[in-house]
Amino acid sequence: MGPPMGLVVRQLPRLKPFSRLQIILQHLNMSKTTDSAAEVLLEKRGCAGVITMNRPKALNALNLSMIRQIYPQLKTWEKDPETSLIIIKGTGGKAFCAGGDIRAITDAGKVGDRLAQDFFREEYILNNAVGTCQKPYVALIDGITMGGGVGLSVHGHFRVATEKTLFAMPETAIGLFPDVGGGYFLPRLSGKIGYYLALTGFRLKGRDLQKAGIATHFVESEKLPALEEDLIALKSPSKENVADVLNSYHMKCKIDQEKQFVLDEHMDKINSLFSASTMEEIIQNLKQDGSPFALKQLETINKMSPTSLKMTLRQLREGASMNLQDVLTMEYRLSQACMSGHDFYEGVRAVLIDKDQVPKWKPATLEEVTDEFVDNCFKSLGNSDLKL
Repeated sequence: MGPPMGLVVRQLPRLKPFSRLQIILQHLNMSKTTDSAAEVLLEKRGCAGVITMNRPKALNALNLSMIRQIYPQLKTWEKDPETSLIIIKGTGGKAFCAGGDIRAITDAGKVGDRLAQDFFREEYILNNAVGTCQKPYVALIDGITMGGGVGLSVHGHFRVATEKTLFAMPETAIGLFPDVGGGYFLPRLSGKIGYYLALTGFRLKGRDLQKAGIATHFVESEKLPALEEDLIALKSPSKENVADVLNSYHMKCKIDQEKQFVLDEHMDKINSLFSASTMEEIIQNLKQDGSPFALKQLETINKMSPTSLKMTLRQLREGASMNLQDVLTMEYRLSQACMSGHDFYEGVRAVLIDKDQVPKWKPATLEEVTDEFVDNCFKSLGNSDLKL
């Protein structure tokens, strides 16, 4: 740091040494905050507070420093009489937000670092802030939207998908569960779609997000800048005014208009096969059905963490009758169970680090995952519980 620091001091000859030190530290601190601020851009534009996730090389994956910048700004805008709506989007054209920064959480969890607690706690507090936001909240989910990106969008009033949107909750493949409030919104989708998406990690694209009830609107990707400008130009809009603008863009969008919902022909099977109350019964249903569709799902599910599957099915069944706050409290308990277990680290190793795609799950079969073990994952953490 030698020369630049010397330069700062020489430019401030008349200040007392303590004051000079303060200004140097302030200078260093400012450059540090500017660096981390670049990961997320927070701007007031017209009537709107605009949040832009800005880690395009990492597909805008959400890390703790981003959460810590977004949350207080969201709460400030919610109270600000000059801010009538909140827009959230991602940069780079490939992703809205591809998920949480799993690598950082894995490294922290292995060494018992606080990040493994802080990340989930603060992420879920932010998810709840989105779900309870008093101002119209518009998520422009253009590109990959998975895991943590779903938590930043799905609980808000408006979710605008495009032909480039790719949605999935693939957590059971890495020894986790569809968190960020998945236990709230997934069982509320029509039929058993949510259970199917949660257990298999099936990917929905484009207009199918709206047909599944995840997106509220569908607009061409190239029209998003114009849509954003029209929203920003509104004068003190109500939720209805915002909806009118979104509806007008949605109605004009002709892409894939005639296309059938990707799961349409399988919905009867999904609704019957995935309605069982245990994972063993779902497996039994799929085997007995024996259709190409059922056997394909069986093949997919057999690759997932047995612990994650049992945890997820119970999470959704319980979450179906809970409010968002209780779901997030439950999910925080599950996150900490995963952090202290085996499968999460093994799943991340197999899928993201070594990429051999051959995780060695422990326990290796559904039968070995006892009810007692699953019960323990859902138990209160006492003083360490998430408080919303």
